[in-house]
Amino acid sequence: MKYFTASVLNEPAAQGRQDTYIAALDAASGPLIETTMGRYQQKTKYCRNCNHPWHLYEEKETDVNIAVNLVADAAAQKADSFMIVSADSDIAPAVRMAQRLNPGAFFFAAFPPKRFSTELKTLMPASFQIGRGRVRSSMLPPTVTADDGRVHAQPAKWS
Repeated sequence: MKYFTASVLNEPAAQGRQDTYIAALDAASGPLIETTMGRYQQKTKYCRNCNHPWHLYEEKETDVNIAVNLVADAAAQKADSFMIVSADSDIAPAVRMAQRLNPGAFFFAAFPPKRFSTELKTLMPASFQIGRGRVRSSMLPPTVTADDGRVHAQPAKWS
């Protein structure tokens, strides 16, 4: 299984929670889940009325990482089914290529809560919506102990 995300930028508390989650995920899953990191990029915008600047942050590389891995795994026939947990239609070209490279494989979409993509639903023979209850029941336990004895505790904000 592969997990794709990007490091939070300029929010130390959020970055700390994310680091804790990734460490706990690695400790709980061992080699079963491979984490691939993208990045966030700061973008400066300006007010049209007063020209005052502010910063936005855009996630970069996550979609491309998903697409590249999907196509490579399909081409290498590493699986006979591929579940894409996303509602981002930017990965549709990669799904189409993966389907061409591995026509015997089954591709399906799992849409996160309150997210949906008509393009991905149309492109794949099956899809479903992940409900909030399923997310809650799939959370890591409140504490995860790594093989080296380090304990990773669930931050209060996740509860």
